[in-house]
Amino acid sequence: MERLNSKLYLQNCYIMKENERLRKKAQLLNQENQALLSELKQKLSKGNQKGNAPNTILDLSLSSTSSQNPSSSSN
Repeated sequence: MERLNSKLYLQNCYIMKENERLRKKAQLLNQENQALLSELKQKLSKGNQKGNAPNTILDLSLSSTSSQNPSSSSN
C-alpha cells in the first residue's frame, strides 16, 4: 500500500509540474495573442484613417477572454 501511495505521489508531482509548465506557456501565448491583436487593430485603424474601408475590426478579444487568467484554477 505504501508503495502504491509513493507511486501515486510521484505521478501527482509530475502532473502538477506539467500543469504549471502548460499554464506558463498558455500565459505567454495569451500575451503574444493580445500583442498581435493590438498590432492588427492599430494597422486597421491607420488604414481606415486613410479613407480605405469602413471600420470592420472584429472583436477577437472575446475568444481570448477564457484564457485571460489560466492560473485561476487551483491544484
